[in-house]
Amino acid sequence: MRKSAVFVAVCTILSMGWAVLQAHGAQTAGSSSNAIDRSAIDRYCVTCHNQRTKASGLALDTVDPSHPDAAPDVWERVVRKLRTRTMPPQGMPRPDEATYSTLVTSLESELDRAAALHPNPGRPQIRRLNRSEYANAVRDLLNLDLDVSALLPPDDAAYGFDNIADMLGTSPALLERYLVAADRVSALAVGAPVSPGSDTYRVRQDRSQDQHIEGLPLGTVGGLVAEHVFPVDAEYKFSLALFRTNLSAIRGLEHPHQVEITIDGARVFLTTIGGETEKENAGATITDRSDAVDAKLQVRVPVTAGPHAIGATFVRKIGESTQRLRPLLRSSAGTYDSTGRPHIESMTIAGPFKPTGPGDTPSRQRVFVCRPSSRNQDPASAEAPAGSRRSSRHIDASEDGCASKIISTLARRAFRRPVSRTDLERLMTFYRSGRQNGTFDSGVQLALRRMLASPSFVFRVEDGGGAKPGTIQRISDLDLASRLSFFLWSSIPDDQLLDLATRKQLSDPVVLEREVRRMIADPRADGLVSNFAGQWLHLRNLKTITPNHDEFPDFDDTLREAFQRESELFFNAVMREDHSVLDLLTADYTFVNERLARHYGIPYVYGSHFRRVTLTDDARRGLLGKGALLMVTSHADRTSPTVRGK
Repeated sequence: MRKSAVFVAVCTILSMGWAVLQAHGAQTAGSSSNAIDRSAIDRYCVTCHNQRTKASGLALDTVDPSHPDAAPDVWERVVRKLRTRTMPPQGMPRPDEATYSTLVTSLESELDRAAALHPNPGRPQIRRLNRSEYANAVRDLLNLDLDVSALLPPDDAAYGFDNIADMLGTSPALLERYLVAADRVSALAVGAPVSPGSDTYRVRQDRSQDQHIEGLPLGTVGGLVAEHVFPVDAEYKFSLALFRTNLSAIRGLEHPHQVEITIDGARVFLTTIGGETEKENAGATITDRSDAVDAKLQVRVPVTAGPHAIGATFVRKIGESTQRLRPLLRSSAGTYDSTGRPHIESMTIAGPFKPTGPGDTPSRQRVFVCRPSSRNQDPASAEAPAGSRRSSRHIDASEDGCASKIISTLARRAFRRPVSRTDLERLMTFYRSGRQNGTFDSGVQLALRRMLASPSFVFRVEDGGGAKPGTIQRISDLDLASRLSFFLWSSIPDDQLLDLATRKQLSDPVVLEREVRRMIADPRADGLVSNFAGQWLHLRNLKTITPNHDEFPDFDDTLREAFQRESELFFNAVMREDHSVLDLLTADYTFVNERLARHYGIPYVYGSHFRRVTLTDDARRGLLGKGALLMVTSHADRTSPTVRGK
């Protein structure tokens, strides 16, 4: 079966609810069931499974096979044993194949008929947005891509997944973290003034830095690139720290190296370390010399608000190589190795200093869909002293109308449904409170903060459309839209999905299939790869696994990341290109870059870019041949047949 067809089928069942089952039940209610051979059960089963012996805790002499709905769990166990021919056990009288088939068919038919007559779809539970879903929802709602790992704690997992409703509990401490996250996100979205702070981006110690890093300028080697969101237009300080050995020495300073910092690929800082420059610190201790080098790797420059790609790297030198006669593929050895080239360990971004304004960020463009015509609203007033802000007595109707438009537009997508008058008035109360004590922007920020902390945003609740408790009804189109978006995108529905749901057209099978195909083709479906595939295949565990370096001296974080990226691209190809689901086990293609190709022994692949290749080694076919799967099912120095088999 095709992968997208599976999604369509699943989602169609979700939309139709159990109406199909009810119709099938009505259709089969009057049909005659297959007669169940009670004598066969008495002859081959009851001799062991009765009230006196109760083999395996099972007694079949007290249950009626003509009414399996009275004990469905018992008869499901019987069907499984009969279908696999494991009962009766070897050495006991056993029925012939015709009796086996007849008995299994009749029992299954009766069980299916009873289930169709009395369907039990269960009751959807209240779900809290987990950390990944919260980050994706903020990204799609406010055009603000944040790493919320510092704002929200990790989620508990069950059966390998962190989106199981039973495990997504709440506590006062957790709800407080959501309030803190709402405050931080709303301030960044509107460009509110913030106090100076710092964020540090680190490179794993075992990551090689002797090759070009994708995202950094050509002609550079090593380093890191980080997507950082700057809150306002201001000056920011960038500081680098180089990796040190266990003696606090920085490797490679006997030769000169040029270090540069870039913003969106443009160089803003360049300096030379090592070589002749080290003569200045000739008499200092090792620690003092290392501190002096790190002190040189600092710069303070103005940066506009919004997301920027910040890079730190080394300029490549002609003829650059290690000192080894036969160098390892890994350039970063243990902390005891004082030879080799310097490595960047971390980059710290501090600020803002001397802010000049909120800037024109993608998030502000998304939030402020209008501007009031009132003269009281000064775009630069967000930075004015509190004593200079105008009184709320001067607020006119244009501000209230514009605020209402902004808030209702955001709330519709945040709450994933049309906004009621009560919802809007509650949010407008917060807007007016913020506006009374500040500016138009601060009023919108307070309303946005309330919106992001609202149960309607943080929790997914399917209300059942006002149906009576205990009754079965079709899922509403709006709830279906949320199920689809959180399944395929791990995020909130977009406007097109909400428009169709509001008009009650989404449950139409033709419309539903069209929307599912559109959503799978959308880049946001990468969330299905990173969340579902990442947990199903245990790809998230890769970062915690470190093979024994004595046994595998070439292994590094570059190869670890390549393993994960290969599996993600492979799963993505099967899903988006509509391949057979069997390709997950048998496909003769994969995706590699130069580092992974060298590990697999695939020739003629160069550079950090991943490309599709055809496999000639049958052992590498499908998921079971991927380095990521083999690594997460191994110990540090050997394979584990039991873990791998499971």
